[in-house]
Amino acid sequence: MILKNCKFIVTQDTSRRILKNKDILIENGTIVEIGENLSGDDEVIDCSDKIIMPGLINAHTHAAMTLMRGYYDDAELDEWLRKMWSLERRLTPRIIELAAKLAIYEMLSHGVTGFIDMYFYPEIVAQVVKKMGIRAALGYTIMDRVSPIPLDRRLKESKEFIIKYKNDPLIKPLVNIHSVYACTREGIIEGCKLAREFNVNVHIHVSETRREVYQCKKEHGMFPVEYLAHLGVLSKNIIMVHLGWVTSWEIDLIKKFNCKVVHCPTSNMKLATAGSLPLLYMLNKGIIVGLGTDGAASNNVLDMFREMKNAVLLQRHSFWNTDVKAQHVLDIATINGAKILGIKAGRIEKGFSADIIALDLYAVNINPIREDNLISAIVYAATGSNVEFTIVNGKLVYSLDYEGHRLRELKIIYRELNKFIIESNKSD
Repeated sequence: MILKNCKFIVTQDTSRRILKNKDILIENGTIVEIGENLSGDDEVIDCSDKIIMPGLINAHTHAAMTLMRGYYDDAELDEWLRKMWSLERRLTPRIIELAAKLAIYEMLSHGVTGFIDMYFYPEIVAQVVKKMGIRAALGYTIMDRVSPIPLDRRLKESKEFIIKYKNDPLIKPLVNIHSVYACTREGIIEGCKLAREFNVNVHIHVSETRREVYQCKKEHGMFPVEYLAHLGVLSKNIIMVHLGWVTSWEIDLIKKFNCKVVHCPTSNMKLATAGSLPLLYMLNKGIIVGLGTDGAASNNVLDMFREMKNAVLLQRHSFWNTDVKAQHVLDIATINGAKILGIKAGRIEKGFSADIIALDLYAVNINPIREDNLISAIVYAATGSNVEFTIVNGKLVYSLDYEGHRLRELKIIYRELNKFIIESNKSD
């Protein structure tokens, strides 16, 4: 594939260069050349009216929770969770499949080339991921303190999933540990032990609310990150999500063990969790921070462009300064997201995976646009609806031309998901 005459290329390379009027040659899923007048027998896409940039990585979501979009919008986290868990008891593999398809189509059409998921039936989601061509980190979720599923069964399922997908080109298996409050001490230790055995990541919610932090302190005499350190599970393979109520000495522990972090500003604001992850403080310490939407039940959209803007706004509102810039959040949504997912992507550079998206240069909401305001336009003005095509691993997996082909399938998905919600409400 050749992307021809790209008007702007946001490389995200070490110099953060913006190139103009260049071609990109892609072979075997990899960017092999960036230059002028590149030719070959490849498929050619005219990009003279497009902004080309790396795909965005949604570093934390619950994909199939698109089912609950708009289902219970105006409650704080504890009440909201009880409502979600009540509905989730009725979930079936078919509903998970349909909701995951909807989520992945939304992400691909909005420029997301990979995501990290924590939800039920990861085998079903994995099949949808393979079919639709997106990248994903998936795995079974340990929540043995609140789930009727025995820990030994969940560990066995997790191990089998890891073995099956360990060398898959699109799927990165991981171990999901829901949280300190939803897991026993044994569940946390054994889940992390399994992850170490196979050198895969652990994905866990941490310090999302004041209540969680106070409960952990009351029960264990430590804050959540301290407790995880006490259990001996912190490592470079730990991905901590939220951290809105984290202390400075816990951040030192995160740095000491090279843990990774994911910020979900929109979901945190919508669920009124207060607190705010100190983004720039963490970045300045060299901690790898990514960006996530969380699920559509607590965000309503899976739009990483909106998430980037909200990340900046929340930091400025919370810390009373403008130290977090547009470039910071573009970096965490691309370069850092790829590091957390464990792939060589996030840059448009020779030798990197061809996970690439294109924005409409002439979209009314981002113009007038120039090289000097391009990053500003991407972070503060663009939305996912400005995406014209998405390439993952060198394959065109979404373009505006696909809309018509998908419409019939999407209508079926809409009908079945709405029917499920209506029938569930009646049974309540």
